[in-house]
Amino acid sequence: MRLLWQAGTMHGDAVRRSRKTLGDLRDLFARPEIADQNRDIEVYSVEWFCGGEPGAEGGLLFGSTRLLPGRVGDEYFMTHGHFHALPTRAEIYLPVSGEGLLLRRDRSGDAWAESMSPGALLYIEGQHAHRVVNTGAEPLVFWACWPSDAGYDYASITRDGFGLRVVEQDGQPALVNTRSMQEK
Repeated sequence: MRLLWQAGTMHGDAVRRSRKTLGDLRDLFARPEIADQNRDIEVYSVEWFCGGEPGAEGGLLFGSTRLLPGRVGDEYFMTHGHFHALPTRAEIYLPVSGEGLLLRRDRSGDAWAESMSPGALLYIEGQHAHRVVNTGAEPLVFWACWPSDAGYDYASITRDGFGLRVVEQDGQPALVNTRSMQEK
């Protein structure tokens, strides 16, 4: 296995890859009709390696995400976001280039943002949902490590939303609390 740290790429027979387009993520954005006009545009890609059996207790997954810059309307490109299926499984993020925000949400619906930039080490507690937003003009590249049995709960986010959106206002990223809008 070879890593190109700054580029966020991995090379080797065991590397797995996936990519998400606007078409895959359309329902996450406040204006899905705009995403529909550009369904094939890549938003992010992930490369990872699984140490041990996938899903087995005691193994680790290690990989990188490359989140491209862009917006759907005024809303910045983002990853899908998820809870871990096993809420005792934490994760670590290590940004190496670009800038953005790590959005976090607890099960009660409270959400907040933390800055992501090169040199930061972000520890994500297992019971917190997490989503990354690229607020810069270049790709946001970060490495991650998490237990191979953590699993993914995307359905809760799809059903309940994330509680925050990141939009451009006056040329700057701004957080919009969508939880209060959903409760009305």
